[in-house]
Amino acid sequence: MIRHVVMFRWRTGTTPEHIAAVEEGLGKLPGEIPEIFRYTFGADLGINVGNFQFVVVADFESRDDYLVYRDHPVHRALIEEKIRPNIEDRTAIQFEID
Repeated sequence: MIRHVVMFRWRTGTTPEHIAAVEEGLGKLPGEIPEIFRYTFGADLGINVGNFQFVVVADFESRDDYLVYRDHPVHRALIEEKIRPNIEDRTAIQFEID
């Protein structure tokens, strides 16, 4: 099983409406990409100073399933149209889980 974690910091001026549009798009991905095994996302709770502001955690049964998700046109469009224009900083990792 592969776990993909990506975290964002929003650009100054990113509105709640922009974030809601990202969340709406992310919420549709599991219905569009059957290779997604488990999918969660959400805003940081603000408990610790310096945290990233938003996270996506996605699980896939195989590396190939992750690559389908990564390259899927619906996912790519969401990144290009809604996410990338609004992020200041991004980090990601993929690792194996049991």
